[in-house]
Amino acid sequence: MESAKVGKRGAIVVPAKLRKRFGIEEGSVVTAEAREDGILIRPAVILPVEKYSPERKAEFLLSTATTAEDYRRARKEVKKLGIDPDSIPHRRPK
Repeated sequence: MESAKVGKRGAIVVPAKLRKRFGIEEGSVVTAEAREDGILIRPAVILPVEKYSPERKAEFLLSTATTAEDYRRARKEVKKLGIDPDSIPHRRPK
């Protein structure tokens, strides 16, 4: 078990062995979770935000329609994006 000292502003220095073991580098983001027995600190997983192209939005709208009415609305929204719904690969709801 390693120990760390808490600074004036609440900063905690994670021991080098633990930083290396868990891939924590300067600027890394970690999460802090309250537990019954203390605080659990672990590396955070940061996922990049996907930027959807109009075509990807159209594919999502058309592919997730579950009823004929949803599908009709999806086609209308896709047309508002300036895209022909028939040009987007997708399956129609049954």
